Amino acid sequence: MVLKSSFTMLVVATLAVFGTYTPQAEAHSWADCIDWKFNKSGGKQDWSDKGGKCVGYARRFPLHKAFGSLDSADPSRHYQQVHKNPNSALPCSNRKAGVEPGSDETRANPPSKAYGGKYGQMTVTSVGDTLCVRWPAKNHAKKNEPNGMVQINLSKAKDSKDISQQELLKNTIAHLPYKNCNPGSNEDRRACGGCFKVPVRAKGTYLLQWRWMLNKNEWYTSCADIQIK
Repeated sequence: MVLKSSFTMLVVATLAVFGTYTPQAEAHSWADCIDWKFNKSGGKQDWSDKGGKCVGYARRFPLHKAFGSLDSADPSRHYQQVHKNPNSALPCSNRKAGVEPGSDETRANPPSKAYGGKYGQMTVTSVGDTLCVRWPAKNHAKKNEPNGMVQINLSKAKDSKDISQQELLKNTIAHLPYKNCNPGSNEDRRACGGCFKVPVRAKGTYLLQWRWMLNKNEWYTSCADIQIK
Protein backbone atom coordinates (compact mmCIF):
# COMPACT_ATOMS: atom_id res chain seq x y z
CA MET A 1 0.00 0.00 0.00
CA VAL A 2 2.88 2.34 0.84
CA LEU A 3 4.68 1.43 -2.40
CA LYS A 4 1.55 2.10 -4.47
CA SER A 5 1.05 5.47 -2.78
CA SER A 6 4.67 6.46 -3.32
CA PHE A 7 4.49 5.46 -6.99
CA THR A 8 1.32 7.52 -7.47
CA MET A 9 2.93 10.55 -5.89
CA LEU A 10 5.99 10.14 -8.16
CA VAL A 11 3.81 10.00 -11.29
CA VAL A 12 1.85 13.09 -10.23
CA ALA A 13 5.05 15.00 -9.48
CA THR A 14 6.56 13.99 -12.84
CA LEU A 15 3.45 15.09 -14.74
CA ALA A 16 3.48 18.39 -12.89
CA VAL A 17 7.07 19.05 -13.96
CA PHE A 18 6.36 18.27 -17.62
CA GLY A 19 3.09 20.18 -17.46
CA THR A 20 4.96 23.37 -16.62
CA TYR A 21 7.79 22.78 -19.11
CA THR A 22 7.66 24.63 -22.41
CA PRO A 23 10.26 23.38 -24.89
CA GLN A 24 12.23 25.98 -26.83
CA ALA A 25 11.74 25.14 -30.48
CA GLU A 26 14.65 25.17 -32.84
CA ALA A 27 13.74 27.10 -35.98
CA HIS A 28 15.42 28.13 -39.17
CA SER A 29 16.15 31.57 -40.51
CA TRP A 30 15.52 33.69 -43.59
CA ALA A 31 16.34 37.19 -44.82
CA ASP A 32 13.95 39.62 -43.18
CA CYS A 33 15.30 42.68 -44.98
CA ILE A 34 17.62 43.22 -47.96
CA ASP A 35 18.22 46.95 -47.54
CA TRP A 36 18.31 47.92 -43.86
CA LYS A 37 18.99 51.57 -43.02
CA PHE A 38 20.37 52.38 -39.55
CA ASN A 39 19.00 55.44 -37.75
CA LYS A 40 22.54 56.51 -36.85
CA SER A 41 25.60 56.33 -39.09
CA GLY A 42 28.72 54.73 -37.62
CA GLY A 43 29.02 53.37 -34.11
CA LYS A 44 27.39 50.17 -32.90
CA GLN A 45 24.96 48.51 -35.31
CA ASP A 46 21.42 48.13 -34.01
CA TRP A 47 19.38 45.64 -36.03
CA SER A 48 16.21 46.09 -33.98
CA ASP A 49 13.15 47.97 -35.23
CA LYS A 50 14.21 50.82 -32.92
CA GLY A 51 17.63 50.99 -34.55
CA GLY A 52 16.57 51.49 -38.15
CA LYS A 53 14.08 50.62 -40.87
CA CYS A 54 13.82 48.37 -43.90
CA VAL A 55 13.48 49.95 -47.33
CA GLY A 56 14.03 46.84 -49.49
CA TYR A 57 12.64 43.33 -48.96
CA ALA A 58 12.75 39.75 -50.20
CA ARG A 59 10.21 38.66 -52.79
CA ARG A 60 6.61 38.74 -51.57
CA PHE A 61 7.66 39.53 -48.02
CA PRO A 62 4.56 40.21 -45.86
CA LEU A 63 4.72 43.57 -44.12
CA HIS A 64 2.09 42.80 -41.48
CA LYS A 65 4.04 40.05 -39.70
CA ALA A 66 6.10 40.69 -36.56
CA PHE A 67 9.87 40.31 -36.86
CA GLY A 68 11.00 36.70 -36.64
CA SER A 69 7.48 35.25 -36.56
CA LEU A 70 7.27 33.68 -40.01
CA ASP A 71 8.52 30.19 -39.11
CA SER A 72 4.97 29.41 -37.94
CA ALA A 73 3.22 30.95 -40.96
CA ASP A 74 1.57 28.79 -43.59
CA PRO A 75 3.65 28.41 -45.61
CA SER A 76 6.62 29.23 -43.39
CA ARG A 77 9.20 31.71 -44.61
CA HIS A 78 12.19 29.41 -44.49
CA TYR A 79 13.00 27.37 -47.59
CA GLN A 80 15.30 24.41 -47.05
CA GLN A 81 16.96 23.05 -50.18
CA VAL A 82 17.24 19.29 -50.72
CA HIS A 83 19.86 17.45 -48.64
CA LYS A 84 21.34 15.17 -51.27
CA ASN A 85 22.60 17.85 -53.62
CA PRO A 86 21.57 21.34 -52.49
CA ASN A 87 23.78 22.96 -55.13
CA SER A 88 21.46 21.54 -57.78
CA ALA A 89 18.28 22.60 -55.98
CA LEU A 90 16.10 25.55 -56.88
CA PRO A 91 17.72 28.75 -55.62
CA CYS A 92 14.35 30.26 -54.69
CA SER A 93 11.31 28.56 -53.21
CA ASN A 94 8.37 27.73 -55.48
CA ARG A 95 6.31 26.44 -52.49
CA LYS A 96 6.69 22.86 -53.80
CA ALA A 97 10.36 21.87 -53.91
CA GLY A 98 12.84 21.30 -51.09
CA VAL A 99 12.71 19.65 -47.68
CA GLU A 100 10.79 22.65 -46.35
CA PRO A 101 9.09 24.38 -49.31
CA GLY A 102 8.84 27.85 -47.79
CA SER A 103 6.94 30.83 -49.18
CA ASP A 104 6.58 31.72 -52.83
CA GLU A 105 9.76 33.43 -53.99
CA THR A 106 9.49 32.69 -57.70
CA ARG A 107 10.35 35.54 -60.04
CA ALA A 108 7.38 37.69 -61.06
CA ASN A 109 6.96 39.10 -64.57
CA PRO A 110 7.79 41.92 -64.32
CA PRO A 111 9.75 41.52 -61.06
CA SER A 112 8.01 44.58 -59.58
CA LYS A 113 4.79 42.53 -59.24
CA ALA A 114 6.35 40.72 -56.24
CA TYR A 115 6.61 44.02 -54.34
CA GLY A 116 4.38 46.79 -53.03
CA GLY A 117 0.90 46.71 -51.54
CA LYS A 118 0.84 44.02 -48.86
CA TYR A 119 4.46 43.15 -49.69
CA GLY A 120 7.63 45.13 -49.00
CA GLN A 121 9.28 47.33 -51.59
CA MET A 122 12.04 46.22 -53.98
CA THR A 123 15.62 47.21 -53.21
CA VAL A 124 16.88 50.07 -55.38
CA THR A 125 20.60 50.73 -55.17
CA SER A 126 23.74 51.73 -57.08
CA VAL A 127 27.18 50.24 -57.70
CA GLY A 128 29.40 50.95 -54.68
CA ASP A 129 26.50 51.49 -52.28
CA THR A 130 26.39 49.58 -49.00
CA LEU A 131 23.52 47.14 -48.55
CA CYS A 132 22.77 45.76 -45.09
CA VAL A 133 20.78 42.52 -44.85
CA ARG A 134 18.87 41.52 -41.68
CA TRP A 135 17.70 38.13 -40.39
CA PRO A 136 16.26 36.67 -37.14
CA ALA A 137 18.57 34.46 -35.03
CA LYS A 138 15.92 31.73 -34.57
CA ASN A 139 17.83 30.13 -31.65
CA HIS A 140 21.02 29.69 -33.69
CA ALA A 141 23.16 32.53 -32.34
CA LYS A 142 23.85 31.01 -28.91
CA LYS A 143 27.37 30.56 -27.56
CA ASN A 144 27.30 26.83 -28.29
CA GLU A 145 26.13 27.35 -31.89
CA PRO A 146 28.69 27.55 -34.73
CA ASN A 147 29.11 30.96 -36.30
CA GLY A 148 28.47 29.88 -39.87
CA MET A 149 28.73 32.32 -42.73
CA VAL A 150 25.83 33.69 -44.73
CA GLN A 151 26.53 33.72 -48.45
CA ILE A 152 25.34 36.67 -50.50
CA ASN A 153 25.09 35.64 -54.14
CA LEU A 154 24.31 38.16 -56.88
CA SER A 155 23.55 37.12 -60.45
CA LYS A 156 25.33 38.79 -63.35
CA ALA A 157 22.35 38.10 -65.60
CA LYS A 158 20.56 41.43 -66.05
CA ASP A 159 16.78 41.55 -66.45
CA SER A 160 16.59 37.78 -66.93
CA LYS A 161 15.00 34.71 -65.41
CA ASP A 162 16.58 33.26 -62.27
CA ILE A 163 19.84 31.47 -62.89
CA SER A 164 20.65 28.09 -61.32
CA GLN A 165 22.09 27.57 -57.85
CA GLN A 166 25.35 26.38 -59.38
CA GLU A 167 25.64 29.58 -61.43
CA LEU A 168 24.83 31.70 -58.41
CA LEU A 169 27.70 30.10 -56.49
CA LYS A 170 30.06 31.47 -59.13
CA ASN A 171 28.89 34.93 -58.13
CA THR A 172 29.28 35.00 -54.33
CA ILE A 173 29.96 38.63 -53.45
CA ALA A 174 30.05 38.48 -49.63
CA HIS A 175 30.30 36.19 -46.60
CA LEU A 176 28.60 37.55 -43.47
CA PRO A 177 28.93 36.05 -39.94
CA TYR A 178 25.55 34.61 -38.98
CA LYS A 179 25.95 35.47 -35.28
CA ASN A 180 26.42 39.19 -35.85
CA CYS A 181 23.37 39.89 -33.68
CA ASN A 182 21.97 42.34 -31.17
CA PRO A 183 22.38 41.23 -27.54
CA GLY A 184 19.30 39.94 -25.78
CA SER A 185 17.69 37.05 -23.95
CA ASN A 186 15.15 36.20 -26.65
CA GLU A 187 17.31 33.77 -28.63
CA ASP A 188 14.50 33.15 -31.10
CA ARG A 189 13.95 36.74 -32.22
CA ARG A 190 17.31 38.38 -31.75
CA ALA A 191 17.97 40.61 -34.76
CA CYS A 192 21.10 39.87 -36.79
CA GLY A 193 22.63 41.19 -39.96
CA GLY A 194 25.59 42.17 -42.08
CA CYS A 195 26.62 44.67 -44.74
CA PHE A 196 28.42 44.54 -48.08
CA LYS A 197 29.23 46.73 -51.07
CA VAL A 198 27.25 46.44 -54.30
CA PRO A 199 29.72 45.21 -56.96
CA VAL A 200 30.01 46.47 -60.52
CA ARG A 201 26.94 45.65 -62.58
CA ALA A 202 25.27 47.40 -65.50
CA LYS A 203 21.99 49.17 -64.79
CA GLY A 204 19.15 46.68 -64.48
CA THR A 205 17.41 44.20 -62.19
CA TYR A 206 19.29 41.23 -60.71
CA LEU A 207 18.62 38.20 -58.51
CA LEU A 208 20.18 38.44 -55.04
CA GLN A 209 20.24 35.34 -52.84
CA TRP A 210 20.77 35.08 -49.06
CA ARG A 211 22.03 31.53 -48.33
CA TRP A 212 22.98 29.97 -44.99
CA MET A 213 24.02 26.44 -43.97
CA LEU A 214 22.76 25.29 -40.56
CA ASN A 215 24.17 21.74 -40.75
CA LYS A 216 26.11 19.92 -43.45
CA ASN A 217 24.09 20.08 -46.69
CA GLU A 218 21.22 21.80 -44.85
CA TRP A 219 20.90 25.13 -46.65
CA TYR A 220 18.27 27.84 -46.29
CA THR A 221 17.75 30.60 -48.82
CA SER A 222 15.86 33.82 -49.40
CA CYS A 223 15.63 35.58 -52.75
CA ALA A 224 15.17 39.21 -53.77
CA ASP A 225 15.29 41.32 -56.88
CA ILE A 226 17.51 44.36 -56.64
CA GLN A 227 17.40 47.20 -59.11
CA ILE A 228 20.77 48.79 -59.84
CA LYS A 229 20.31 52.29 -61.21
